[in-house]
Amino acid sequence: MKRHLPGLSWPRLSDEPIRVSCHFCDALQEAPRLLEGNAAYCCRCGEMLYQNRPRSLARATAFSSSALIFMALAHLFPSITVDSGGMRKELTIMEAADALFQEGNPLIGIVAIVFTIIAPLILMGGLLYVAAPLRFGMALPGAVTVTRLFQISEPWSMLEVFLVGILVSLLKLGAVGDVHLGTGLWALVGLVFCTASAMSGIDRLELWDRLEIALRKDT
Repeated sequence: MKRHLPGLSWPRLSDEPIRVSCHFCDALQEAPRLLEGNAAYCCRCGEMLYQNRPRSLARATAFSSSALIFMALAHLFPSITVDSGGMRKELTIMEAADALFQEGNPLIGIVAIVFTIIAPLILMGGLLYVAAPLRFGMALPGAVTVTRLFQISEPWSMLEVFLVGILVSLLKLGAVGDVHLGTGLWALVGLVFCTASAMSGIDRLELWDRLEIALRKDT
């Protein structure tokens, strides 16, 4: 370890150091408790093992709930509006996926729905379901399964890729007609920001430690 700070971090079942493996080089080493705001690093390769992030549960709860609000706005309001030849066309995320089905690309339409709607909903909804009760030392039924599910869905949430795709398409649509940015697009920007902030707000090791403590209290 490059840092070994004895300060109290999140609660654990035992005060003894646990052992964790580095996700980069697989080196097994002791994981000490850290002061808030500090991190532990691998003794072999120097990669960060985990971090005691300040106000982790509060940040995860706030940003995940905000992300769900932005998600609702992104789907309710059009992302872009195109005026061309006296006609106006408004497009939402669901309408974009439906257009792919109508044009004979059902596989791409399904992928778009999974990566931009289902996976982000599982990710933010699951984090809120687990983190909010943990602020009060409680774990809701199925919290372990939900935690595993939203952590699995994290790599499949590709909202930022979808957002970049929209911005690229604006360059091409500009040659067809007048393009106006809608509320849905700005909500999507807020959703991407809140999703990243929520997931970076709490360390996985801390989340599992707190969940384990809450489950022991319930039993």
